[in-house]
Amino acid sequence: MVLLAAAVCTKAGKAIVSRQFVEMTRTRIEGLLAAFPKLMNTGKQHTFVETESVRYVYQPMEKLYMVLITTKNSNILEDLETLRLFSRVIPEYCRALEENEISEHCFDLIFAFDEIVALGYRENVNLAQIRTFTEMDSHEEKVFRAVRETQEREAKAEMRRKAKELQQARRDAERQGKKAPGFGGFGSSAVSGGSTAAMITETIIETDKPKVAPAPARPSGPSKALKLGAKGKEVDNFVDKLKSEGETIMSSSMGKRTSEATKMHSPPINMESVHMKIEEKITLTCGRDGGLQNMELHGMIMLRISDDKYGRIRLHVENEDKKGVQLQTHPNVDKKLFTAESLIGLKNPEKSFPVNSDVGVLKWRLQTTEESFIPLTINCWPSESGNGCDVNIEYELQEDNLELNDVVITIPLPTGTKIGTIQRRLAWPLGKADMSGVGAPVIGEIDGEYRHDSRRNTLEWCLPVIDAKNKSGSLEFSIAGQPNDFFPVQVSFVSKKNYCNIQVTKVTQVDGNSPVRFSTETTFLVDKYEIL
Repeated sequence: MVLLAAAVCTKAGKAIVSRQFVEMTRTRIEGLLAAFPKLMNTGKQHTFVETESVRYVYQPMEKLYMVLITTKNSNILEDLETLRLFSRVIPEYCRALEENEISEHCFDLIFAFDEIVALGYRENVNLAQIRTFTEMDSHEEKVFRAVRETQEREAKAEMRRKAKELQQARRDAERQGKKAPGFGGFGSSAVSGGSTAAMITETIIETDKPKVAPAPARPSGPSKALKLGAKGKEVDNFVDKLKSEGETIMSSSMGKRTSEATKMHSPPINMESVHMKIEEKITLTCGRDGGLQNMELHGMIMLRISDDKYGRIRLHVENEDKKGVQLQTHPNVDKKLFTAESLIGLKNPEKSFPVNSDVGVLKWRLQTTEESFIPLTINCWPSESGNGCDVNIEYELQEDNLELNDVVITIPLPTGTKIGTIQRRLAWPLGKADMSGVGAPVIGEIDGEYRHDSRRNTLEWCLPVIDAKNKSGSLEFSIAGQPNDFFPVQVSFVSKKNYCNIQVTKVTQVDGNSPVRFSTETTFLVDKYEIL
């Protein structure tokens, strides 16, 4: 038996998946499959059809055909047996016998086809063996990984033990007023490892000594990558490595000071007994050449009552939205009252809202492809130049009533290695080559600030505030690469003003309509904001 190809095609002869087991051109296989439906005789039940050169052995599968193309001198009985195995393989990977499902799992099917036939000849395999071979689940690999993990854990434990011994030896030497063993320079051999152990000892002890004066500069050289110590030192080594790769690291003490400073500068929210949190999240996708692909916004009013005497209240909602949002109240809220008077109250006025728990009383949704609804438009224009690309990117605020804070526009940078980078690497000593790709971008004009993250290969354009007074800005930079390298552009921001103009203006008691003091917290966040 010589099997030329195995294919899944439509009843019109369109190939969805085809695997050739002998050398055949794409034009040849497409021509054979296109001619296949024309050769079948309607009204006759056959499982094969022949031409002057090949034989088609097929099996219908709902709206599709499983077709084997063989030579005319092949054994038809073996062909039929092979066809049945091919037909049983397809439901193993596809939940439905439809064109989309076949296309989605095309590579899985091709791998399975290769297990059935090799170089045109049937392999002696069954369905269970095919499943095992394609999964490539190896017991030996699991054993190897378990042994390697055990060795790594033992090595780390040995390193910690050695570090403690070196630390204790240094402390004993200091108490006796002698020179610590292993601290005699590169020629010292008091401990195994020579100069490495000496540098390990020095590094560990320096961190344990009380700092009464500024610490000396850290020595440069290979010792920077060979420091060992306790768990705290391992963390320090990891932090040093991140810093060397350009990552901005904040220490715990600095983080505490920063968080305290943030609390001091940001005014605390005065939460009344009736507090409402209005939150909106936006998901937006735009094309790089313009056009809004999809924009979806979800909003909600969360009510929290901390005093049970304010449990029986009504919220007066002011809805000035003109974009066509879809509103939906909680099932326990009186929908007729909200529709007629824009009041949020329970269906049973005698009942109270839950106390000391957040309750979503109103939510809304907006989905559109209207470009005028985009809150912040981003235009990215990369153009090729002699040495790479000149990129111009600009933003414009379309909703003047919004105030966006902490805006970060993230532009991906090329990761390919260019000739200039290779030349620089060859000029540097071994082990110190720049692995950051094409290097840092050259910034031209910029409104705001920027950060180059060499570890993630991104350029972050940072803008503290975008509002009606600062509604547009631009950034220009140059870097080696292609125009497609700078997408997708991602945007993040926060705002204390919501996009849909829905607010709670008044809270009153159910009995007597007396006003109730309340507080409101409004947040507008980004869930996903991309320019593809």
